[in-house]
Amino acid sequence: MLSLALPGRVFLCTLPTDMRKGFDTLAALVQAHLGQDALSGDLFVFRSRRGDRLKLLYWDEDGYALWYKRLEEGSFVLPVADGQRATVGAHGLVLRPAELAMLLDGVDLSHVKRHKRYRRPAG
Repeated sequence: MLSLALPGRVFLCTLPTDMRKGFDTLAALVQAHLGQDALSGDLFVFRSRRGDRLKLLYWDEDGYALWYKRLEEGSFVLPVADGQRATVGAHGLVLRPAELAMLLDGVDLSHVKRHKRYRRPAG
């Protein structure tokens, strides 16, 4: 059994991505579409046009790691930029690691009700 620790920050690219793209091309998309550094150790999520495939890219201390999932039936229900969710770059959203886990498990995040919690003021 393979177990991976999720990083603190997860970024979702909202533009459909050609799933034939590899490590270096996805890393270039991180810079172009999300304005982030692919070597940061953060996790970057890319989706296919049909929404039935996801690729996750991250830097793992000494090289890129790529995780790929293809659904046999159905599609991933991805969140949209709605003003409630933090955005990053021109085409990205910020996800919590728990939200990524739910998304991979088939949960529609738009129907998840989050209770109000204390948030420390920025500044």
